[in-house]
Amino acid sequence: MSRKPTTTDPELTHRLSRRGMLGVAAGASAAALVGAAASTASATPDSAAAGKGRGRPVLPPGRLGIQLYSLRDKVGSVGFAPVFAELEKYGYDEIEFAGYTQGSAGAITLAQLKRLARDHGLNPIGSHVGYYDNNNPNAYTFAQNLTKVLDDAEALGLKHIGTASGPFRYGTTVDAWKRAAEDFNTYGEAARKRGMKFYQHNHAEEFSFATDKPKVRLYDVLLAETDPDFVYLEMDIYWAFSAQFRFGKRADGTPAPFHPLDYVLKQPHRYPLFHVKDGIRDETTRDGYRMTDVGDGDIDYKKFLSKVTARTHHGKRYHHWQTEHDNPVESYAFARKSSEHLHSLRGRCGD
Repeated sequence: MSRKPTTTDPELTHRLSRRGMLGVAAGASAAALVGAAASTASATPDSAAAGKGRGRPVLPPGRLGIQLYSLRDKVGSVGFAPVFAELEKYGYDEIEFAGYTQGSAGAITLAQLKRLARDHGLNPIGSHVGYYDNNNPNAYTFAQNLTKVLDDAEALGLKHIGTASGPFRYGTTVDAWKRAAEDFNTYGEAARKRGMKFYQHNHAEEFSFATDKPKVRLYDVLLAETDPDFVYLEMDIYWAFSAQFRFGKRADGTPAPFHPLDYVLKQPHRYPLFHVKDGIRDETTRDGYRMTDVGDGDIDYKKFLSKVTARTHHGKRYHHWQTEHDNPVESYAFARKSSEHLHSLRGRCGD
């Protein structure tokens, strides 16, 4: 079950979010919302969600995680144990690794790391590993050390193992991405034999166009050429929205609109993982957004989560939501506020 945060950030009372908490429950004041979060800290999520007029929670129970890259400064300075203790307090259920040391204070084995996560009620759900390294044949990547990568993931009990590297290994042509897709199929097949799912995490550039066929979006090549039984996707929602801004037109200026949500709704089973990061819309920037804490930006997560979870089939829940900020001002504050915001989102009971 997804745990309610046990603390309320005083700053949240004053700042709330640019779009979020004031609009979470119709007619509720900011003070009422923050007070409700504090008063239900000891209640179960189900009982809290059942409160009169509050609607159903949009965030599926037991599926809130965080990408530990967002907390790399804390892991590096104090180690995993204090970080995991904080995440437990903030109501997180899962963690996604970005390496198994991240400069952690003091040595730690995979067995110790797995046990430490378990002791704090955190399920290690996945990990990011490099795709390839042309300069180091012994690099810890899928291309150079597939068996070791899978051995370590298996030791941690991961159900997903993936990469945040783009499929640009062979270039930006259609054939180059077909070759990369073959690599991913190989890794995915090997992962499946271990009971894991291989996945790729996008940035904005995956949604750009092939240099030899400028009407073809590279992300579409990746989807078409990878085996859906072997290769899965972790949509970074922020970067997908950035790509919508950057690559909504082809090089010749002709419109090529898309919506990130449409990709997911078309093949929801291919997206077991998501990165939940937020951005303030700013068309003066290259990316069209300025990254911010979840709930302080303009990405409508109430709509996004509601639409995706509504596609759950036969009662099965297979989506995991990992909060992330590439460079938070204060990483603990980011983790705490992001959890509070996502737990606060409520939809209509009939949705």
